[in-house]
Amino acid sequence: MLPNIQNQQDRLAEIFRQRDNQIIQESKVAFLKIQSWQFAMRTPEIGQSYLKEAASMIKQSLLSFVPNSFVLSEEGYYIDQIDN
Repeated sequence: MLPNIQNQQDRLAEIFRQRDNQIIQESKVAFLKIQSWQFAMRTPEIGQSYLKEAASMIKQSLLSFVPNSFVLSEEGYYIDQIDN
């Protein structure tokens, strides 16, 4: 006898619909940001401040140095023994 298996199709369809809506909203926001950036680059006064702000954000986030020990600690390396 087969175990009782419930049809999950409706639940999966709802999850897909929610994620699809989320992606659509994020795409709209990204498009508006791109339009804003393009407008700023066409306007010299605004464009310079945008470039300075973007450079500052990149330097503070993407190009900041993080020691290996911090990364290992955040990933839980020191909590349990790991078999390599």
